[in-house]
Amino acid sequence: MTVDIITFGCRLNTYESEVMRGHAAGLENTIIINTCAVTGEAERQARQAIRRAHREHPEAEIVVTGCAAQIAPAAWAALPGVSRVLGNEDKLKPESWRPGAASAVTDIMAARQTAPHLVTEFAGRARAFVQVQQGCDHRCTFCIIPYGRGPSRSVPIGAITGQVRTLVAAGHNEVVLTGVDLTSYGPDLPGAPSLGQMIRRLLALVPDLPRLRLSSLDPNEIDPDLWRLIETEPRLMPHLHLSVQAGSDLILKRMKRRHLRADALATIARARALRPGIGIGADLIAGFPTETEALFAETLAFVQEADIPFLHVFPYSERPGTPAARMPPVAKPLRRARAARLREAGAASAARFYAGQLGRDISVLAESASLGHSEHFAPVRIAASPGQLLRARVTAATAAGLVAEPA
Repeated sequence: MTVDIITFGCRLNTYESEVMRGHAAGLENTIIINTCAVTGEAERQARQAIRRAHREHPEAEIVVTGCAAQIAPAAWAALPGVSRVLGNEDKLKPESWRPGAASAVTDIMAARQTAPHLVTEFAGRARAFVQVQQGCDHRCTFCIIPYGRGPSRSVPIGAITGQVRTLVAAGHNEVVLTGVDLTSYGPDLPGAPSLGQMIRRLLALVPDLPRLRLSSLDPNEIDPDLWRLIETEPRLMPHLHLSVQAGSDLILKRMKRRHLRADALATIARARALRPGIGIGADLIAGFPTETEALFAETLAFVQEADIPFLHVFPYSERPGTPAARMPPVAKPLRRARAARLREAGAASAARFYAGQLGRDISVLAESASLGHSEHFAPVRIAASPGQLLRARVTAATAAGLVAEPA
């Protein structure tokens, strides 16, 4: 073993793991655990991975980094087998990975720049991720991530373009733009470009990029340029994933979100009007503190009314130090039960969406010899070469997604 990286959490962490892979390429017998702090379960899995790594490779140097390590470095440093803890800024610096480098945790609130880090490829992945934004200036009451990522800052358009060109040249047919708060892109850059303006320039400057996809968006912060691209740009995939979190106005206010139920419904309706057939996804939290059965019913009705096929549902997880952690809690079994009911509603929407694809021609990016995703981000079973982008015809729809044959 030379360097092994175990990644938890978001697409941004996946991108940063590839940055670390390049910086740490010369090390020997090293295991890097890139942690996530979004939920207690994510932290539990990371601790479990550290213990397993130490048990199976007792001589390896274990380096822990990521949001959970940034927020509570001493707790992670105390785990058996951990050699070093690195903050989120330090993990992206080449000097942090030189033999003998000291352990360090950056003062995240002093980090005001997002320096570009070139990733030459995502080995073994058909889809590549590119960081365009870092950090968050909002303070949702349930979220600890701003304390692990610092304030919002944007990557310059030139650096993004160079990164995407490199990945396209390496054979990646799809790039996903990632960030902590993607729709906050731009105000800290010269000229204050919006996310939509950046994407428009990116697509013009990299004409060989076949498919561009976006990670989670705030429902209330999609700018006019991005709406125009959703309507008119075929290379921007017909797929929006929205950070909704709840369908109850009272819960949204207690979460300190920047939208209400009607705003999210209006965003979804507008997307479908501009891009018929667009795939819609959403993040939802079940069992937020103070959520009564009646308030939960509002979120369940929202899912059914919006008919969202691609749901990411999480039972609420207390994050120490956040305002929500001090609010009256919902019992954990009830949180899990409500999450299951939301997933069931999402599965029904997904089944309807898949059934609507029968007999249609779709574009598929193959991610293995038998699986891929359509332009709408529907899972597709198809025989193809990994990394191949092909036209296909949908022959069947199952609970797990689509079945297709090359057209």
